[in-house]
Amino acid sequence: MPLADHLRELRNRLAKGVLAILVVTIVAAFFYRDIIDIVTRPMLDEIGCSQSFGELANAKNARCAHITVSGLLAPFTLALKVSLMAGVVLASPVWLYQLWAFVAPGLHRNEKKYAYGFVGFGFPLFLGGGYLAFHVLPTTAKVMIDLTPSGAENLLPLDDLLDLITRMIVVFGLAFEMPLLLVMLNLTGVLSGKRMLGWWRGMVVGITAFAAVATPSPDPMTMLALSAPIWALFFLAVAISLLNDRRRARREAQGPGDDEASELDLTPEDIGEVETVSASRALPEQASGDRVNGYDDVT
Repeated sequence: MPLADHLRELRNRLAKGVLAILVVTIVAAFFYRDIIDIVTRPMLDEIGCSQSFGELANAKNARCAHITVSGLLAPFTLALKVSLMAGVVLASPVWLYQLWAFVAPGLHRNEKKYAYGFVGFGFPLFLGGGYLAFHVLPTTAKVMIDLTPSGAENLLPLDDLLDLITRMIVVFGLAFEMPLLLVMLNLTGVLSGKRMLGWWRGMVVGITAFAAVATPSPDPMTMLALSAPIWALFFLAVAISLLNDRRRARREAQGPGDDEASELDLTPEDIGEVETVSASRALPEQASGDRVNGYDDVT
């Protein structure tokens, strides 16, 4: 396509994606309270100070937090943020398809195959990381709230709580994509499985450090809950890469098949060398000038 047609198609694809997000956001605005309840319920059940829970907490000398919303415009801003977040997530099949429809015509067949594989495995991995974060957060919050000094009351803004939950889900989900990226680099020939295996000590330390920074809780159990699955996924990626390297080496040792074309030597030769080769391939000189029936011996 000409450049103008590319820009026009990009504009149309973006318009369709934004329209889908806008429609879902408007619908989600009518149910934003239910969305907040679904997202925050596990954590509030663990650290929230309801009346019955407050009496139970005082009896056991435990700690809890009061969920607050501060400011006159805070409820409206909170509803808008939750609705927009739901619109982006629930409309993701539409805008992801629009993105793919714009990029796919420019890909080769093998590139499309890799793209399908990345999406097919990447989406479940992201969901697995987000699911793990969603179930680790209540325990993490309980550990953090228990650090509250005696006599102090813990006030937790609801918008900060939603930001924390969203950030943890995204961080855990992206962390689970790292092994898939390593496998894709191996399939494209950029990184070998042997080299990845040589990095295992640094990767274990790096994943542990990442888990310590990503999780808000200082307790080792939460850090281990994030780092252990990524360790397992990393070694699984190494195993897949080693198998792929062995298959590639075996295929190269067998040589090209009967239906595969041989590689052509397209290296340019020097003109002097070409003339020498041409002279050596010239017809032999005649032994005599005699002709038979009007033809020389070469003819």
